[in-house]
Amino acid sequence: MQIHQLPYADPGVPDVRSGPRFLIWLARMQLGGQARSLLWGLLLQLCIAGLPVGVGLAVQAVVDRDGGGLALGCGVVVALGAGIAVGDTMLHRTAVTNWITAAARVQQLLARRTAELGSLLTRRVAAGEVVAVSTGDVEKIGWFVEAFSRFAAAVLTLLVVCVGLVVYEPALGVVVAVGVPALALAALPLLPRATRRADEQREKAGKATELASDTVAGLRVLRGIGGEELFLGRYRAASQEVRRAAVRSARMWALIAAVQVLLPGLLLIAVVVYGAGLALDGRISVGALVTVYGAVALTHHPLRNVEEIAMAYAFSRPSAKRAARVLALTRVTEPAGDAPDRRASGDLYDPVTGLIAPAGLLTAVVCGDPDAAGRLADRLGGHPAEPDADHVSVRLGGVPLDELSLDAARTAVLVQDKEPVLLSGTLHELLDVPSSGAVRAADALAAAQCGDVLDALAQASVDAGGDPMRTRITERGRSLSGGQRQRLALARSLVTDPEVLVLDEPTSAVDSHTEARVAAGVRKLRAGATTVVLASSPLLLDLADRVVLLHEGRAVAHGTHRELLADEPRYRAVVTRETDDELAAATAAGHEAPEGETA
Repeated sequence: MQIHQLPYADPGVPDVRSGPRFLIWLARMQLGGQARSLLWGLLLQLCIAGLPVGVGLAVQAVVDRDGGGLALGCGVVVALGAGIAVGDTMLHRTAVTNWITAAARVQQLLARRTAELGSLLTRRVAAGEVVAVSTGDVEKIGWFVEAFSRFAAAVLTLLVVCVGLVVYEPALGVVVAVGVPALALAALPLLPRATRRADEQREKAGKATELASDTVAGLRVLRGIGGEELFLGRYRAASQEVRRAAVRSARMWALIAAVQVLLPGLLLIAVVVYGAGLALDGRISVGALVTVYGAVALTHHPLRNVEEIAMAYAFSRPSAKRAARVLALTRVTEPAGDAPDRRASGDLYDPVTGLIAPAGLLTAVVCGDPDAAGRLADRLGGHPAEPDADHVSVRLGGVPLDELSLDAARTAVLVQDKEPVLLSGTLHELLDVPSSGAVRAADALAAAQCGDVLDALAQASVDAGGDPMRTRITERGRSLSGGQRQRLALARSLVTDPEVLVLDEPTSAVDSHTEARVAAGVRKLRAGATTVVLASSPLLLDLADRVVLLHEGRAVAHGTHRELLADEPRYRAVVTRETDDELAAATAAGHEAPEGETA
């Protein structure tokens, strides 16, 4: 895989059982790139390690006054220099390619999982953690994947150097063969502490990112209640904790780097002292001493790769763990083998609550508990927030949503959360969503009563020539009021025109007059289509074809709004906001009335 071939047609099925397994899976998916990087790394490292051979030949030729030997030594140095230039260039190209392609694979996997889970992702995983995984963690994971092949090349180079020196000059080669592995393993006792400190730093950084994300998302509210300084103080404290953790982590890595510099220096001194004695005794030549000295000095280069892979693993392991945790989130059940070709239509039925939404009608659901309403909306969309072994799928026309492919399920049922998100971009881009094509954007905006929003956008459009459809909406629609954002999101859902549209409190942020017009607009535009509205507003309920009351997680009554007001005290308590005492009194009066009639 080359960079110009990205994105992947299929990024694969990751091994998310643990962070290390995920890293191994990534490396295995790029065996071709890893092999190329390994070969170019070997060329570079071996050419660097071979330089002392050419230098040693040249030095010995000068001592022996051998012109032919000097030319040979210089030729070896020139050839090795060319090999270093080619190897370094190609290693850089392949290493960067491995890093970018690994990061792109992780980003594609995260994007697909995010698209599959939708808003449920941030209910199962903190928003800050999702941001950290999709930004900094992706870089750390890519770093380890590309560093692994260079580390493998360094290990093979050290092995070749040790064996070569033992063969070339056994007296000094044995010293080097014993010392170099000790140098490579010297930092191992320090790695657990360094890894723990790196984990601590990443954890604190993730919490700080989450706090910053939550603060920015709620900035309008914080300003309204005067809580900016409080949250800024919390973020400052979290930032200082990250700084202190980073300093502690950096100290450990500085200690490891110092060990990697000190011990090779001690080995070099030992080789020089011992080799000088051998040369004075005439047991080795001056050229051989220079060759061994140069080889030992240049082992510092591959040893740095050993330090780098340790650091890369320490930083990438918690990142891979977080990525694996996010990627492990799936739908409740896997679709059946014939799922891609299946389509469903008809009544929407939830076996858990007993709710039935007849096809082609506007059904309103009254829960009384906003959290229960949110869970019901998720379940109706085929994405319960907390899947378990006892999960029973919602059925559309008798077909379980879990047995449909994701595309088919979302074409059939669309759920709009009570707090929908508007992405930055123009209004035209906001409404340019997958749809049936039966509903025009203008009709959807009119049904959602977005006239004032269009006027505001037209006035704010400096570069769009007064065209509200070309006016840019800021991130998450922060330049708009809550009611305006809610109505634009409703228009986006109406444009989609799904088989079943589920709306969770679609008018909670608008005034009663606007709410009445929105309810009428939705009813008119969705005439003949199945619509489920979770609400407790009488203005919405009175326009519904059918109203269902949920009490303690079960559908206990259904009828029209006026019928339930007259006959169902529990419904009346939710809709009219009766207190428990008032409800008890009404219930008691209801039981006493028949006795009076009998008397």
